[in-house]
Amino acid sequence: MGRGKFLRKLASEILGEDLARKLWGRLEIVGDIAIIRKPPDIDIEVLKPLGKVILERLPYVKSVWVAVTPISGTYRVRDYVHIAGEPRSTTIYKEHGCLFKVDIRRVYISPALNYEHIRIAKLVRDGEFVINMFAGAGLFSIIIAKHARPKKVISIDINPYAYELMVDNVKLNKVEGIVEPVLGDAGEVIVNYEGMADRILMPLPELAFKYYPKAVLALKDKGYIHVYEFVSAEKKSEALTIATKRYEELSSSLNVKCRAEFARVVRSVGPRYYQVVLDMFCIKK
Repeated sequence: MGRGKFLRKLASEILGEDLARKLWGRLEIVGDIAIIRKPPDIDIEVLKPLGKVILERLPYVKSVWVAVTPISGTYRVRDYVHIAGEPRSTTIYKEHGCLFKVDIRRVYISPALNYEHIRIAKLVRDGEFVINMFAGAGLFSIIIAKHARPKKVISIDINPYAYELMVDNVKLNKVEGIVEPVLGDAGEVIVNYEGMADRILMPLPELAFKYYPKAVLALKDKGYIHVYEFVSAEKKSEALTIATKRYEELSSSLNVKCRAEFARVVRSVGPRYYQVVLDMFCIKK
């Protein structure tokens, strides 16, 4: 049974059908922490019995938290309330043979990007100079370093807590000398790498379009930019068409020839609202 169905079934048993239908249908597991989202009209106290049962049914879960706000702010984090188990927000998250120390209250992490992390890593060629403009705790960067042979991965984040975790994670995964954590605004930091990158990652939809021109400047004569973007559309196929057109037109305005070699919907983030990824191959004119 998938985690969404599991959560709905459990909620029906504990809270009743009416309340269960109001819950967001996904149970997120980060390390040994389980996360559910609070519907606007349900009190936290009502969810505490559900948290206790999650601990009983999932022995590997040691702490249960409720996300009470959307992702917001410069550091892209949510507000959480602890409802069951150990009162800690730190954990070790495992993905693709790598270990990551994370704190759900201080750094953004999404298990939904699991496939993207390894997909991008498998595209990286030997000796590439890679820049990750929005690195967080370092998942994309470290997985690339472990599963490919890049020359360097410049790993930038503006969040000092994410930066500290990334430094720890680089050591934890023994990729010092390959992954280079950098604290700062990616739009300012990346100017130091003009014309140096073979591949650039932009896994922050809120800033991708704004910072795309700076990413282009950091590319060598040709290279890849992996853009993650939010798109409103009636259908998934339409979302891909809209995103592709938007970034190809932006590239043209920058006097750069770019085309989307690959595009996919990463996930649905709301009704008729999608996160998409474009693998843009660019040649500077």
